[in-house]
Amino acid sequence: MDIINNILLDGMKVVGDLFGSGKMQLPFVLQSAEVMKAAVKHLEQFMEKVDGTEKGRIVLATVKGDVHDIGKNLVDIILTNNGYKVINLGIKVPVEQMLSAAEEHRADAIGMSGLLVKSTVVMKEDLITLNSRGVRLPVILGGAALNRRYVEEDLRRIYRGPLFYGEDAFDGLRLMDQICSGQIDLPITVGAEADQPVSPPVVVERCCPVHANGQVGRSKLAPAPNIPEPPFWGDRIVTDIPLSEVYPFINKRTLFSTQWQFRRGGVPPAEYERIMREVAEPALARLQEMCLAERILQPAVVYGFFPCVAEGDDLVILCDDLRTERLRFQFPRQQGLESLCLSDYFAPSESGRIDVVAFMAVTMGQEISRRTHQLFAENKYQDYLFLHGLGVESAEALAEYFHRRIRREWGIADQDANDIQKLFRKHYRGCRYSFGYPACPDLEDQAKLFDLLRPERIGLTLSDTFQLDPEQSTTALVVHHPQAKYFNVTPTGSVVTVES
Repeated sequence: MDIINNILLDGMKVVGDLFGSGKMQLPFVLQSAEVMKAAVKHLEQFMEKVDGTEKGRIVLATVKGDVHDIGKNLVDIILTNNGYKVINLGIKVPVEQMLSAAEEHRADAIGMSGLLVKSTVVMKEDLITLNSRGVRLPVILGGAALNRRYVEEDLRRIYRGPLFYGEDAFDGLRLMDQICSGQIDLPITVGAEADQPVSPPVVVERCCPVHANGQVGRSKLAPAPNIPEPPFWGDRIVTDIPLSEVYPFINKRTLFSTQWQFRRGGVPPAEYERIMREVAEPALARLQEMCLAERILQPAVVYGFFPCVAEGDDLVILCDDLRTERLRFQFPRQQGLESLCLSDYFAPSESGRIDVVAFMAVTMGQEISRRTHQLFAENKYQDYLFLHGLGVESAEALAEYFHRRIRREWGIADQDANDIQKLFRKHYRGCRYSFGYPACPDLEDQAKLFDLLRPERIGLTLSDTFQLDPEQSTTALVVHHPQAKYFNVTPTGSVVTVES
């Protein structure tokens, strides 16, 4: 115990300080955690098993309806290797299960994680449920869609117990240190307005201020010069996609900096380049080869072309008779600026023309999720981070690869750049939009896409909050209009939802 408390835990504290100052990259933090885990495992044979020797206990879970677990698992790794016992319940966990686990294990806190804005609404509901049960246990909230103001100001007015915002894994460690040492310092307003309605950090209104001001109608966007003939009507499934053809479409910059979190930060440029050359690139080559040899990544796509017209802000999908409405998407209009709306990229119904829209759903399959969970369970933390990130970026690469195929089949690939790097910067005709992003922020539209494409046939399902499972998947609406671009329907400075 002396070795653990005075050498290993002190070492992890140094690692945390280096990470916090930007002098150590996350993959090396995880490598340190692997060493810590192996050392403790070796020492366990000399230790007397005494219950309660850990610094504290926390129940950790991704909230109901959310399928993302990488952030939560990183918190697990850091807390576990700094002397805490973590009860990790996994993904899509209802609050009743969290509460039951907290009671069973006599937890000191509950940690809730979630990626999307929809998950922040679930968190709010979970806090209200905890109030109704008389629970006052400290709660830590974390996830990409959260911000400090929303948690520490708005949600603290709801929850009657201590509530914290965990910005990252080491912030979670700092908070647990405070909770378990009795150093909690909260404002007196906690829970004082528990019955007051609180809005999530992003609210997408069905009727935007543009309409409220009487500015209904299309933008000044000119119609597309032509409506390209689709190669077929309806949907098709493609599963014979060579992984070797998808790999070149991986955006390495995003993979290394965002997924693997090799951040430049306080690292000298020459040292950063050395890390890329000696660590990141070899790891990518090794894992790509492993995925090929062991069929860890299994690309599959369902896509299709459908007749449509625009009616105001709505995109109406037509039946085969080109007259009857099949379903419609109701898109928000941009506030001010160009007053853009996705429907503007299609021929209006009054023009008498029938337009074409494409949809696609792509996935890398379930095996990648199984293998990443296996690596996490085996305490191979660095490879867990690497393989998970590769899976996510490979799904994005598959979407980029197949979007190019759609343009070629559609006959609009003449403006495609020859350099794949330029394709990442949209050097081609048209655009693809994923639900949950700024131009079409309503994730519930995923259900309509599923109605059209039936992606269940390639193993894709939707969660209660309209998120894709498996996680290494993405969907898109594809537009052919030459002037189509990415835009935000909310004012500049608003929080943007995140979804792959």
